[in-house]
Amino acid sequence: MEDNNRNDQNKKNDDNKKNIQNLIIIMITAFLAVMLIHGLLSKMQESRREEVPYNQFLEWVDAGEVKKAEIKYDTIEFVKDDSERAITYWTGKVDYDGLAERLEAGGVEFKEEVTSSSSMIFSLFMTYILPILAMVAMFWWLMRSMKGGGMMGVGKSTARTYMQKETGITFKDVAGQEESKESLTEIVDFLHNPVKYTKIGAKLPKGALLVGPPGTGKTLLAKAVAGEANVPFYSLTGSDFVEMFVGVGASRVRDLFKKAQETAPCIIFIDELDAIGKSRDSRYGGNDEREQTLNQLLSEMDGFDSSKGIIVLAATNRPEILDKAILRPGRFDRRIIVEKPDLIGRVDILKVHARNVHMDETVDFEEIAKATSGAVGSDLANIINEAALLAVKRGRNAVSQTDLFESVEVVIAGKEKKDRILSQKERKIVTYHEVGHALVAALQKNTEPVQKITIVPRTMGALGYVMQVPEEEKFLMSQIEMEEELVTMLAGRAAESIVFDSVTTGASNDIERATAIARAMVTQYGMSEKFGLMSLESVEDRYLSGHTVLNCGQETATEIDKEVMQILKVAYDKAVELLKENRECLDRIADFLIEKETITGKEFMKIFREVKGIPEPEEKQPESGPEGVAKAAQITEKEADETTVEDTDAEKEIPSPVQEADDSWKSADRPQERPKRSDGVETIASRKMPEDE
Repeated sequence: MEDNNRNDQNKKNDDNKKNIQNLIIIMITAFLAVMLIHGLLSKMQESRREEVPYNQFLEWVDAGEVKKAEIKYDTIEFVKDDSERAITYWTGKVDYDGLAERLEAGGVEFKEEVTSSSSMIFSLFMTYILPILAMVAMFWWLMRSMKGGGMMGVGKSTARTYMQKETGITFKDVAGQEESKESLTEIVDFLHNPVKYTKIGAKLPKGALLVGPPGTGKTLLAKAVAGEANVPFYSLTGSDFVEMFVGVGASRVRDLFKKAQETAPCIIFIDELDAIGKSRDSRYGGNDEREQTLNQLLSEMDGFDSSKGIIVLAATNRPEILDKAILRPGRFDRRIIVEKPDLIGRVDILKVHARNVHMDETVDFEEIAKATSGAVGSDLANIINEAALLAVKRGRNAVSQTDLFESVEVVIAGKEKKDRILSQKERKIVTYHEVGHALVAALQKNTEPVQKITIVPRTMGALGYVMQVPEEEKFLMSQIEMEEELVTMLAGRAAESIVFDSVTTGASNDIERATAIARAMVTQYGMSEKFGLMSLESVEDRYLSGHTVLNCGQETATEIDKEVMQILKVAYDKAVELLKENRECLDRIADFLIEKETITGKEFMKIFREVKGIPEPEEKQPESGPEGVAKAAQITEKEADETTVEDTDAEKEIPSPVQEADDSWKSADRPQERPKRSDGVETIASRKMPEDE
C-alpha cells in the first residue's frame, strides 16, 4: 500500500515538473512569436516612411507643400498629401522657437504628442505583454486539449454511454432469435455472476461478432444487452472513428478503451464494424487512416484484461471483407449468426410488434407468418404498422386479418395505383399474362397454391401479380420443384404468345428471375447433366447483394450460357404445351378476372374445376383464412390426379414464394430472386407484370 502511494506521489511530482517545463517553453515561444510579429510590422511600416533633413522640412513648410505634421518627443512626422497611401516623412526634432509660427504661416495642420508615464505603460502592455499572455493561454489550452484526445476534442471517443434504464429494451423485446439471445444471455450472466464461471476456470469472452442480413435485429440485440447488463454500455458505429484528420481514428480507439477500463465492468458495441475492420489486403483497396485505426483496435483488444469485465460487441453484414486478424479467437471469440427467423420466430416477432396494437378476434399470426416466409423483423414490424394504418383509414378500432393480409401486399407490391388507367388491350394482355402464371401453377404437382390474382396496378411498378402461399415452410427445394417453378415463371410470356400471337415487355422480370434460377441450378446446385457436381460459381457479399463470381474459364462460361438457354427453352415449351391443352380454362378464368379485376384462390379453383369437370371438394377447413381455402382446393385437385409430392429433409430455409417480383422483401441477400446455398433455396410465386420501362 505504501509503495502504491509512493508511486502515485512520484507520478504527481513528475507531472508537475513536466507542466512547469511546458509552461516555460510556451512563454519563450510566445515571446519570440510576439517579437517576430512586431519586427515584421515595423518592416512593413518602414517601407512607407522616409527620413529627410531638417532644413528640407523647413523649405517644404515655407513652400506650403506640407499638409500635416506631428511633433513627437524626439521626431517630427509629416505628410505632403492627404491620401491614405501618402508617404510619411520624418526628421529629427531641433530646438527652434519659431517653428510654430513658420508652420502656421505655411498653412500646416500640426499638433504635439502628449506623453505620460501611464500612457507609456498602457502602450507597452497592449503592445507586448497582452499578446504574449494571450498566446501563452492559447498554447496551454491547445496542449491540454490534445492531451485529452486531440485538438478541440477531435480525437476523443464519441461513444454514447447508456445504462439499463436509458435503453428501455430487454431480451423480452427480441423475438425470433433464440439462439443469439442464449449466447448473449450467457455473457450478461457472466458480468453479473463472474464467480460462478471463474471458480471452474472459465474466462469471459473478449468479444462477440453479430453477423446477419440487414433488418434481422443485430442492433436491437445489442440494445437488449445494454438493458439486461445494468453496466455502462458504450455504443458507436464504425464510421465514428473516421475523420478527415490523420490519426484521429486511432486516438479515438485509445480514448474509448481508456474510458472502458475506468468504468469496468462494461460493454462496448461497435455497429457496422466493416467501416474500420475491412481487410488490409490490397484486393479491397488500401486506406492508411483506416488501417491505422484497425491496427490500434487490434492492439487494444489484445491489451485489455478480460477479467476486468470488458466485452466488445460488434455487428456487421459483410463478414467476408473483415480482416482475418480481427476475427481470430482472442479478439472476437464468438460469431453469433443472426439469421432470418423461421415460422415460429416470425409468429413471435409479430406478437411482439402487435403488443401495443389493438387486434380483433379474426387475427391469426400463424397464417401471416406463413405468408411472409423470408421476411425479417423490420419487414414484419412494417407489416403490423401498415395494417394499423389501414384499420384507421377504414374507421375501425382494431386491426383485422384482412388488414394484415392487405398490408403484406402493400409491402410486397406497394399501394394500389388508382390513377393508372390501362387501355382495354393492355388490360387483356395483363390478364392473360397473370392467368397464365396461375393456371400453370395449378396444373403442376409441386407448386404452391394460388391465394390471389389481381390486375390492379401497384405503386412499385406491377401491373398485376399472382400471390401464392406455401402449404408449409420448406428448407430445401428439389430439382423437379425448381424446374416446375421455371415453367410457372415463363407461363406469362407463353400465354401472351398463344393468345395474341406476339409478346410484350411485361415478362422482363419473369425472364430475369427465371434466368437467375436456371443459372444457379447449373453453377451452384449441380443440377445439370452436362456439368454434373462441379461448382462453377461462388457467392460473394452473401448478406447484401448476393453477387456471384464464376470460377471457370471463358469457354466454360459460354457452355454454361448454352446450358441455361436449354433449361429455359424446355421450361417455356412445357408452359406453352400446358396452356394450349387448357385453352378453354385459360379463357374462362381470364374473362372472369377482367370483370372482377381481383379474384381469390377459391374463385380461381372453382372455375378450374367447372371446366375440368372435377367435383367440388367437401367443405373442410384445416386452416383459417382465405389462403387456407385456396390451399385445400388445390390439394384436392392434386389428389384427384392421384399424385404425390416428395418430402425432403430440411437443413436450410426456403424464403417464401410470397414476395414482390423486383423488391423481394428488400432483403439484401435475395436481390436476384436466386436460390442460395447457405440461406436456403428460394421459390418465386409472386407473378408481376411490370410496366414497360
